[in-house]
Amino acid sequence: MRFVVVLAALALLAGCGEDEETEAPASTPAQLAELTVTVDDGTGESKAAANVTCDAAGDSEVCQALADMDPKTFEPVPSDIACTQQYGGPETATVKGTLNGKEIDARFSRVNGCEISRWDTAKPLLEAAG
Repeated sequence: MRFVVVLAALALLAGCGEDEETEAPASTPAQLAELTVTVDDGTGESKAAANVTCDAAGDSEVCQALADMDPKTFEPVPSDIACTQQYGGPETATVKGTLNGKEIDARFSRVNGCEISRWDTAKPLLEAAG
């Protein structure tokens, strides 16, 4: 009887190896980015906009920057994060469209340290608007 139990245990262990099947790679979006970027200098005197379209990272410097950018850059700063109370200026910006197949609707400002950091990370994209 022990022999049967040991044999059954070995059979179960043999079945626990790696499967040779591999998962199909996730499909990549047909386009890296299609974004509308609007930057307002905050004085009411200058508002610039640009459409940024990238099929691949190698299309331009802006496209490469987008490909390297952490998606969290486009998320608002969580309300439970402490930010330095420094003012970087009245500028604001919006970014709308798709990036890597995901919808983007982000707002940027320079009203505190966290927002300034987000702005600086997104700077290559925001500069595309002029």
